[in-house]
Amino acid sequence: MNKPSRYSQIRPQERLPEWLRRPIGTVSQLETVQGLVKAGGLHTICEEGRCPNRAECYAAGTATFLLGGSICTRSCAFCQVEKGRAPMPLDPLEAERVADAVKDMGLRYVVLTAVARDDLADHGATLFTTTMAAIRQRNPLVQIEVLTPDFWGGHSDLTAGLQAQRKRLSTVLEAAPVCFNHNLETVERLQGEVRRGATYSRS
Repeated sequence: MNKPSRYSQIRPQERLPEWLRRPIGTVSQLETVQGLVKAGGLHTICEEGRCPNRAECYAAGTATFLLGGSICTRSCAFCQVEKGRAPMPLDPLEAERVADAVKDMGLRYVVLTAVARDDLADHGATLFTTTMAAIRQRNPLVQIEVLTPDFWGGHSDLTAGLQAQRKRLSTVLEAAPVCFNHNLETVERLQGEVRRGATYSRS
């Protein structure tokens, strides 16, 4: 007679409480959003960052659009976005494509973020403003939230660097997003390990 496995004594795991359980949506809902994004040649942080919660957002008919391509010039340890010193050429029609997707999805609230583009003179600040303008041209009632990189770089002198950073930030803020975000990601002590190429003070 076989001896019972020690694992047979483990109690069945209790169900998670209601507040931890989230719907993941139907296949059709997921395919609709993914189809619109793919058809428009767009990028989302949901896909590029391999977000585990993207199914929930897609089911709600929303996505966070990633501007500036899918290759980031930074190499943060926590992020799954592709990294490289030779990012993608800018798509001159990206803003229009995002605006079309927002219209087709019937969104009333949109989140825009971007890869770090240290190779650009304005570090990608105008990517936000041109996209916001294109969205509002189609529907001025759409509310737009932005999640920006730190816009730092291009100057070896600290004072000049700060001035350039503030100018880039002002460019985005003058476009009047309803919410402005910038992530620190971790405590100051761990910045060097987690956010390579960025610092706590510059954020």
